[in-house]
Amino acid sequence: MKSIIVPVDFSNQSEKALKVAASLAKQQKAELYVLHMLELSPAIMGESGYISQEQVVHLIKLGEQRFSDFLDKPYLKEIKVTPVIKHYKVFSEVAEVAEKHKADLIVMGSNGADGLQEIFIGSNTERVVRTSDVPVLVIKGNEAEDFVPKEFVFACDFEKESVPVLKKAKEMAGLLGSTLHLVYINTPGDEFMSTDDANAKISAFLNEAKEGMEVEIYNDYTVEKGVINYSNNIGADLIGIPTHGRRGLSHFFMGSIGEDIANHSEAPVITFKI
Repeated sequence: MKSIIVPVDFSNQSEKALKVAASLAKQQKAELYVLHMLELSPAIMGESGYISQEQVVHLIKLGEQRFSDFLDKPYLKEIKVTPVIKHYKVFSEVAEVAEKHKADLIVMGSNGADGLQEIFIGSNTERVVRTSDVPVLVIKGNEAEDFVPKEFVFACDFEKESVPVLKKAKEMAGLLGSTLHLVYINTPGDEFMSTDDANAKISAFLNEAKEGMEVEIYNDYTVEKGVINYSNNIGADLIGIPTHGRRGLSHFFMGSIGEDIANHSEAPVITFKI
């Protein structure tokens, strides 16, 4: 891992993400690009809706100084840190910055304004996930400053389109020094599969992936409960899920499933684009 992007907005959640990103950068000897997007609040607009150029320059300088003060942290001293400032709050720019600097990972906290109430779907984090080609690590706020995930759960529907994502998850587990646990969540209803059918599906997937890994079949009432309960049972430090980028979460994690996993899991979540 050579470079890591972490967007910050000066909130407590973004600082927790910064600490985790710094820990990973130190472990991987990677460069840390800290991104801040300046935004002019409507509250500072005059009655005419106009701000003079001098006022804009002054506000930008204040934002840049605040950014500089925010980065004056002891845990950043031994890391190569490159501050990046964008003057507009356009979240697709996070992916553009990641592409420009060939980032291996984006680390984000939950929505600074909404705390943990809306961490994934419809939040700033989800906007980044939809445009990012690199994995996005969503920090929940309760991780230790020294982030060392030992047990890494990866859950998917084991369709062929997820084969490249499994390879990405396996590579990430290797970089982090994590043990990778693959799980298939079997639920009641129309999508319920017998053990033999589930094993056949998983076997076909692993043959396609050319991987000889073990997969746990875990039964639960819903996919999200299954992922969370399985992860809690093995003491997972990290949960990986696939995404379809601009189309949002994959078929396996449509709608509230991905949101519930990100909101309710005790472990942080990392997304991989299919």
